[in-house]
Amino acid sequence: MTRMIYTFLLYILLPFTPIKLLLRGIKQSEYRQDWGERFGFYAAKNTSNKKIIWLHCVSVGETRAAEPLVKALLLQYPQHQIILSHTTPTGRATSEALFGDSVSRVYLPYDVPFAVRRFLNHFSPVVGVLMETELWFNLIAECKNRNVPLLLINARLSERSMLGYKKIYNLANEGLNNLTTIAAQTQEDAERLQNLGAKNTSVMGNLKFDVTPPYQARNLGLALRELIGKNRPVFLAASTRAYTSENEETFILQALTQTHIPDLLTIIVPRHPQRFDEVAAFLSKQGWAFVRKSTLNKTISSNTNILLGDTMGELFTYYAACDVAFIGGSLLPLGGQNIIEACAMAKPVLIGPHTYNFSNATELAINSGAALLVEDVADLAVKLKYLLSDTNASFERRANMSKAALEFTRNETGATQRAMALLSSVLKS
Repeated sequence: MTRMIYTFLLYILLPFTPIKLLLRGIKQSEYRQDWGERFGFYAAKNTSNKKIIWLHCVSVGETRAAEPLVKALLLQYPQHQIILSHTTPTGRATSEALFGDSVSRVYLPYDVPFAVRRFLNHFSPVVGVLMETELWFNLIAECKNRNVPLLLINARLSERSMLGYKKIYNLANEGLNNLTTIAAQTQEDAERLQNLGAKNTSVMGNLKFDVTPPYQARNLGLALRELIGKNRPVFLAASTRAYTSENEETFILQALTQTHIPDLLTIIVPRHPQRFDEVAAFLSKQGWAFVRKSTLNKTISSNTNILLGDTMGELFTYYAACDVAFIGGSLLPLGGQNIIEACAMAKPVLIGPHTYNFSNATELAINSGAALLVEDVADLAVKLKYLLSDTNASFERRANMSKAALEFTRNETGATQRAMALLSSVLKS
């Protein structure tokens, strides 16, 4: 595929994007807002005359991963304006929660030439940063044409994604080599990018290891634990997801019925806020006694089995409140979610077999003793019993995994410093 064909296909799809936004807006009203930005129309230009450093963080995961880098940029380049672009409303909301007014935030426009040109004309960044694996080929080409340095930072590429890009090898090769530099999370990621023809690659590590848990998370977690009951064992199913007609909540509930752990309280936190009501309805239909975190204002009854985490920005609080955490997106073929946050909170981790999005971090966590792999529902039930039984042996297992989790995350830090070195070299040139 050539970029001309790619652009032609985007123009064919462009008239349907309002329909897509309206449909998404049914479940998440924020999708009905700021449409102009998605087509390259923005509010009044920045009049501070500050040079702009621009980072693109698609959604929640990329925005959280960028936190240490953004904070380092704010500290080292106070004379610059930091602008974050997003694709999802949840990514934008996360940016606001993390950085407030210290940065500006907009939606990145669709990757059609006229919208990309409007974006670059409006902001005129002195440097751009794409997080993880965001290859927008017209955006990359336009930055190249304007001599705007564009870096791909914290880059990751699974085997599955590499095979997909190989089907459009010429387009991917052009895009990768139009980037100023590529800094991959691991050597394996770098090699997969090189298999697509990338020449300007290095290995920087994973920014997620440099994310510091919010200082208030532990206190909020302790307060939540008071409402749950100090002596109740607490299991957290974090970032659960759905795929086609299946959902991970079904698997979690099946495992719980097989464990028979007395007085167990399970916190279920769906990955996407648009699923909060859906999961609540599912729990009701299945006959489970549950309470929603958004309405919690008193001690949870001992008859309540489930706390539904239907709030945004509180995942670290849930980690602080639990004894064992399962990382969602891994029992279904969705590639898994971020395992590092739970380990940074010193929590024993369980994770399913589908972890291609975080394969290196998952392998390191398992090898270090911080995490256990669960193959299926039955295995999840066994591992829960193994870690949450009311025995000294289970307590000791959790304590050992907790210690290993902290050591694992501390041993992998340093990506922010390496990313800042790359950015500094570009900004000085």
